[in-house]
Amino acid sequence: MTNDAVVIEKLTRKFGNFTAVNEISLTVKSGEIFGFLGANGAGKTTAIRMLCGLLLPSSGTGIVNGFDIYRDNERIKTSIGYMSQKFSLYHDLTGYENLWFYGSVYRIPRRELKDRIKEMADRLDLNEFIDRPAGSLPTGWRQRLALGAALLHRPGILFLDEPTGGVDPVFRRRFWNILYRLAEEGTTLFVTTHYMDEAEFCGRISIMHHGRIVEMDKPQSLIDKYNLPDLQEVFINLISSDDTDA
Repeated sequence: MTNDAVVIEKLTRKFGNFTAVNEISLTVKSGEIFGFLGANGAGKTTAIRMLCGLLLPSSGTGIVNGFDIYRDNERIKTSIGYMSQKFSLYHDLTGYENLWFYGSVYRIPRRELKDRIKEMADRLDLNEFIDRPAGSLPTGWRQRLALGAALLHRPGILFLDEPTGGVDPVFRRRFWNILYRLAEEGTTLFVTTHYMDEAEFCGRISIMHHGRIVEMDKPQSLIDKYNLPDLQEVFINLISSDDTDA
């Protein structure tokens, strides 16, 4: 049995003559918090869509949660959790109704689903808001509700695409405390973010630019390697150098 949650080799996606993802390779260990960084248009979202079984690659290979991204893309969809950068729940439904709907989509038995919703509400401190329409909740609580929906079926891997966008710094820290607990329990977290302070919470990060991975390592190791004061300076340096080389 492998201890790898994600393994991809030379994964590529083209749209006509445009190459959105260009032969990227990486391995993510089970239980790891892996940060996927890159400027807008770098190819991050396209790469995640392939890993989530939502988009077939043009070439390359990949295994996610033990499933092949070509043959088993439907099985990948049901075995992972995904939280998008935009609020993906129904505004007119209450938090409880949203969780019930998503649990039904994952075919969780009704009696079990009721218990899991209670578990998520307790774990994510949603009880105060769960009976209110989702659209009326503050951004941070909506994101926490969306996280609960992504976790209802207890996925082994959770993909989070800029999960704290528009959330204040205090709430971002609380959100990451939840993510840390999930990782300690064995959930693999694959996170995209624009916040460099969040990237430093990750065990390892990759930096993507123009469809390619230009660097990958532990955050502090990259800071030391480039002898720069912080990860933000490393990111800017790498992106600027790559643009100059191009």
